Amino acid sequence: MSLLKAISGIVFLLCSVACGGVREFSVEVVAEYPHDTDSYTQGLFFRDGRLYESTGLNGKSTFREVDLKTGEAVRRLDFNDEYFVEGSVMMDDRLYILTWQNRQAFVYDADSLAYLETWQYPREGWGITTDGKCLYASDGSSYLYVMDGNYGHIRRIPVRKDGRSVRWLNELEFIDGKIWANVYVSDTIVIIDPEDGKVTATVDCSGLLPDSLRTRDTDVLNGIAFDDRTGKIYLTGKNWPRIYEVRLVRKR
Repeated sequence: MSLLKAISGIVFLLCSVACGGVREFSVEVVAEYPHDTDSYTQGLFFRDGRLYESTGLNGKSTFREVDLKTGEAVRRLDFNDEYFVEGSVMMDDRLYILTWQNRQAFVYDADSLAYLETWQYPREGWGITTDGKCLYASDGSSYLYVMDGNYGHIRRIPVRKDGRSVRWLNELEFIDGKIWANVYVSDTIVIIDPEDGKVTATVDCSGLLPDSLRTRDTDVLNGIAFDDRTGKIYLTGKNWPRIYEVRLVRKR
């Protein structure tokens, strides 16, 4: 599929939301790739065609550049046992990494992955993404927080679906001007207008990982990555054995 065709398809689906109500989509698997089952996925994103992932749990937290075809880490940062790493994203020449309850957030050089600085963080860290100008973060509540490049607060966005708060917003990804958010402990992704926080669409991902690939360590759906070079969308979950390239299928 060409880049233009892929992006045009996403634009059509998301723009159709404006024609009335919250649209509902499911996903169709286009391709699948191996994923490290030791990766408790917290953040997933592409930059310049390269896939990056942050993983959580005390004593197992990492940040890594991942070879999509093999699932292996090309480069990797390991964190001290005291840190439970959460979402991650790159903006300009900096890599931003959140921690869950440590009340700390890190900054690294995006190219070399060299450590730059640590900032005090005012809330739990969950997901984080960027529109290229600002950072957008979640904390498991029904709010998204807009920040500058120094984690400084700009505004807070209340997220609503049909007038009701949507809680447990987790891993985030900017796709074509909208924020996609995993709803924690569910198979649902909500698509949010960052201007007013309204949910414009939902994506039902139930059944994405078949039962035959699940073990007792398999955890929830969490991980959305958009490759703007190809227009492709990828999904995975915590300790999943697969990363899936998917396309949206309209339900209504």
